[in-house]
Amino acid sequence: MEPEKHSYLIQSDAVLFGILALILGLVFYTKQSKHPIFVKFYTYVPALLMCYLLPSFLTTFKLVDADASNLYYMASRYLLPAALVLLTISVDLKGIIRLGPKAGIMFLTGTLGVVIGAPVAFLATRAMFPDAFAASGAEDIWRGMTTLAGSWIGGGANQAAMKEVWQVSDSAFTQMVAIDVVWANIWMAILLLMAQRSASIDAKTGADVSAIERIKLKMETFHDENAKPLTLPDLVLMMAIAFGITGLAHAVANWMGPAIKESMPVLAELNLHSTFFWLVILATLGGVLMSFTKARKFEGSGASSIGSLFVYMLVATIGLKMDVTEIRPFLFVIGGIWIAIHAILLLVVGKLIKAPVFFLAVGSQANIGGAASAPVVASAFHTALAPVGVLLAVFGYVVGTSAAMLTGIILQYLAG
Repeated sequence: MEPEKHSYLIQSDAVLFGILALILGLVFYTKQSKHPIFVKFYTYVPALLMCYLLPSFLTTFKLVDADASNLYYMASRYLLPAALVLLTISVDLKGIIRLGPKAGIMFLTGTLGVVIGAPVAFLATRAMFPDAFAASGAEDIWRGMTTLAGSWIGGGANQAAMKEVWQVSDSAFTQMVAIDVVWANIWMAILLLMAQRSASIDAKTGADVSAIERIKLKMETFHDENAKPLTLPDLVLMMAIAFGITGLAHAVANWMGPAIKESMPVLAELNLHSTFFWLVILATLGGVLMSFTKARKFEGSGASSIGSLFVYMLVATIGLKMDVTEIRPFLFVIGGIWIAIHAILLLVVGKLIKAPVFFLAVGSQANIGGAASAPVVASAFHTALAPVGVLLAVFGYVVGTSAAMLTGIILQYLAG
C-alpha cells in the first residue's frame, strides 16, 4: 500500500489549495467572459457543476488522494459555519412578512414539497428497481438523499451540512450532486418559460398581482440604498463576526453533542447528538440574531458574496471526493419523482389561493435553486424583483438545515 500512496502527484495541501483556487478562478473568469463559446457553454452547464466536476478529475485520474487531505475538514468546520453567518446576516424577516401571505405560503409549500417528495420518491424508486436498489444499498441512498434535501430547501451550505450530519459516503454524495444539477436545471427552465407567459396565466387564474406591483416600487431602490464599496474595516468586522460566531458555535456544539448522547438517547437515535448538526444550527441562529442589529448593513458591502466564496471553496473540496465513474443512472428516477411532487403541490396550492405565477416561481426556486438562481427567476419577471428572490433564498438557508434534518429522519424511519 505504501508505494501506491506515494504514487499520487499532488501530496501537499498547500499545493492542492492553490490548484482549487485556480480552478474556481478559471470557472468564474470564463463564466463572466463575453466570448460566444463560453456564453453558450454556461447557458447549458451551470458554473456550480464545474466547481464540483473539475476538482473531481484530480481524484478520478489519481492525481491526488482526497482522503489524505485535510482541506475538506477545514472548509466544512471553519468556512461553512462562517458562510452560514454571512449568508443569513442579511435576512429580513419583517421584509418577508411584508411580501404578503401568498409569497410565504408558496415558499413553504415548496419546502413541504421537498420534504414530502423525498419519502415518496424513495419508496417508488425502491419498488421499481428493487435489485438495483439492493445492490446500491438502501441506507447509502437515503443518506445521500438528505444532502439533496438540504440543497433543494436551502443551498450548498445546507447540503454540505447534511453530508456531515448523516455521514453520507462520497459515492452517494456524487450521485445526488448529479441528480441535483440535472433536475434543478430542468425545473428552472420550466419556471423561466412560465415567467414569459405569466401575464396570460395570471389572467386565467384570476390572480391578484397588485402586491407584486407594490413590491416592484419598494425594491427598485433596494440596491442603491444599501450598496457601498468594500473597505478594509468592514471586511475585518465581517470576518470578526463570522468567525467569532463560528468559534462560539464550536464551543457550545462540542458540549451539547456529548451531553445529548449521554442524557437523551432518544434524540441520539435521531442523530441529534451530532456536534456538527449543532454547529450548523448555532451558526445559522447567530447569523439570524445579528440580522436584527446594525450588522445586517454589511450586506451592502458584500457579506453574502464573501459567504458564497466560502461555500464555493467548500464545493471544490467536496468535488475532490467525487469519482464520476461511480454515478448510477437509475437514481435519476428519484430526482424526477421528487421534483414532480414539489411541482404538483405548488401548482395545486397556487391555484387554490390564486397566487401569481411570480410567487410560485420564486417560492419554488428559492428552495430548489437557492440564492444563486432565485434572483435569476425573479428577474425574468422584472429586474427590480431580483432582491425578492434573494430574500426568500436567504430565508431558505435559515430553514434548510432543520427541514432537511426532518426529511432525513423520515427517510431513516422508512428505510429502517
